[in-house]
Amino acid sequence: MTPEDHRASTPRGRARRDQLVRIGLDLLAEGGWPAITARAVADRARIRPGLLHHYFNGLPGLHVAVAQRASEMIIDPVVDALVDAPDTEAALKALRDLVPRMIAGERNLRLAAELLVRALRDPRMGAERRDWSRAVRGRIAARLEHLCPAWPAERREGTAMLFTAMLDGLMLQLILDPDLPAGPALHATEALVAGP
Repeated sequence: MTPEDHRASTPRGRARRDQLVRIGLDLLAEGGWPAITARAVADRARIRPGLLHHYFNGLPGLHVAVAQRASEMIIDPVVDALVDAPDTEAALKALRDLVPRMIAGERNLRLAAELLVRALRDPRMGAERRDWSRAVRGRIAARLEHLCPAWPAERREGTAMLFTAMLDGLMLQLILDPDLPAGPALHATEALVAGP
């Protein structure tokens, strides 16, 4: 373990790393990825810009950490509630309760838009987003295997893919039209799951 690795793994180092990620999130919401510069982060944190290397292996590592945190804040609570739901009815209730919060406010919509744009333009960020999406789909498919053991694997995986696509698509629609109500889409989802 290098001295830098040790510094970042102490309680104080983890707190500093968390502070830098929060500053990165603020900058991302304010001005997009170009706003997250070493100088801007260092000025807000009152540190030397070179310390970003110690905590993140440089600015690209901070960008990845910011993207991961944004996904954890915006989408992961919905996925966690869905996966933890004991049955379909509870899963649908979780969607009704949490999806509006996921996309509430300009900050979350800005962060979500920046995540999508960066994933398309930056191969490293695209790979991170792909891996995160695969993990989410895997979690949902595993939960469906428990809830619907008679379903073939293809149906579980397809349903997991549709769910993640629905979340991404709903966010995209609300980025483009923030006044669009999410309720009708959630009611339509309930109707599709419930069947005729």
